[in-house]
This record gives sequence, C-alpha cells and structure tokens, in this order.
Amino acid sequence: MIRLSHTRKAFAISVALIMTGLVGQATAATVTAQPTPSVAPSGAAPAPSASAPAAAPAKPAPKPSKERTESVPIVKPKGRTGPAGSLLTTGSKGVALTFDDGPDPDLTPKLLKLLAKEKVKATFCLVGTEARRHPDMVRAIAKGGHSFCNHSWDHDLKLGKRSHHAIRADLERTNAAIRAAVPDAKIRYMRAPGGNFTPALVKISAEMGMHSIYWKVDPRDWDQKETESNNSHRDKIIRSVKRNTHPGAIVLSHDYAQPATIDAYRELIPWLRKRFQLVALT
Repeated sequence: MIRLSHTRKAFAISVALIMTGLVGQATAATVTAQPTPSVAPSGAAPAPSASAPAAAPAKPAPKPSKERTESVPIVKPKGRTGPAGSLLTTGSKGVALTFDDGPDPDLTPKLLKLLAKEKVKATFCLVGTEARRHPDMVRAIAKGGHSFCNHSWDHDLKLGKRSHHAIRADLERTNAAIRAAVPDAKIRYMRAPGGNFTPALVKISAEMGMHSIYWKVDPRDWDQKETESNNSHRDKIIRSVKRNTHPGAIVLSHDYAQPATIDAYRELIPWLRKRFQLVALT
C-alpha cells in the first residue's frame, strides 16, 4: 500500500467521520420525524393532525330573524307620509280639521257648537288625563259625530323614545279613558305629542289599529307671545290657515286653553267650506 503522509491521513479520517455523521442524521430523521401541528393564531383552533379526520366546514352564523309583530290588522296609510310614516294628508281632496290637547271644559263646548252650526265634522286628539277629568265632554264629541284620536296619556313629548311596553301601556290607558266615557268609541288615529313620531310609536299604534297622523298645516295657535293680544293672535291663525291650506291637507289646531283659536275658526270655517270639502278622519 502506498503510505500516506501524516497530514493526508489525518485529512482522510476527518472526511470519513463527517460522512458517517451525515448519514446517521438522515436515517434518524427518516425514522422518527412526525408531522408537527402549525401554531394557530391567538384565539384560533389548532390545525388538525395528518392522521385526524378533516373537520366539517363551519356553518355560517344564522341571520337574526326579524321581530314578529302581533297578529292584529295593520293599518296602511292612505295619504302622503311624514315623520316615521305618519300621515300628512287625508289621501283625498278633502281637508280635515283636527283639534288637540282637550277636551277643555270651557272651549270644547264652544267649538262643538260652532261645528254643529256649520255642519262640519272634525277629529279630536284627546289627552288621556283630560278625557278622564271631563267624560261629559268626551260624550259630547261622540254625540256630535266627530272622530277620536289618541294623543297620549299626559302629553309626554318623549313617549316615542320609551320602551315598547311603556308606549303600548300609555296608548292603552288613553284609549281606556276615552272608552270609559264612550264604551263603543272607535279610536282609529294617534297623534304623537309635539309631533314627535318614532318608528316604534307608529308601529305600535298600527298594531293597535290606529293611523298615525301628522299635519300639513300648522298655524302655531299654541304659540301666543306674552306681548301678543288675542286679536293679533287670532288674525295670525287665520292668515296661516288661509295661506297654507290646499286639497287633502290635515290642519292642526288646539281647543285646549286657546280662546283665540275658537275665535279664528268662526271666520275660517265658512271660508274653508266655500273652497274645500271639510271631512272628519274616519
């Protein structure tokens, strides 16, 4: 054999040892290696191992079902709609006169007498507390052939923002006060205090069989300045109603604590009757 120098022999031995180590590592990796689960992000489920059956794909979350309404007739608006779907118009050429916040023991009889004289029917939006105090006035309104409208129990301007239970309880209490005086009263309308309609208030009223009525004409008869005389206030009401009333309008006025309003309608009703058909909301 050819003798290798000491240096070359040492080099050969080193190479042999390295090759032996590499072969051993490859063998060990082949024998012992197993699939390693990947690390899931924080909060996520770990990926399944190769030997585990594949998980079924996750089902999409069910969509929330729409809230069911009570199985009662829903009143559909006939006229043009205003806030939250309330009615702005009568849905015909007829003009409707509506009077809010009563009954008033002093002024409501005067208004009823005027309406009877002119053979005009109107709609009275009654506050429950006043209806309870003056059941004789509620009966007089019914006897005159006028329509009833629910105007809340105590004119709560935030009624529409209350819970559904509170809204329903308020409207039911008001209807009960009206029917305590007139048991067979038909109450087909609701007007929100201040006209502050909300979808909840309109929806619940509809479930109770009542149209929600806003208005097209508002002479602001309730807004009499301290420095304004009754005559000036009356004239302002007359001008506003004459200027803004058109076929199909719902006219807002007040018979509670508004003497100038009664005076204004002594002139307005004959003027309106010559130009429009005056109708009660029925």
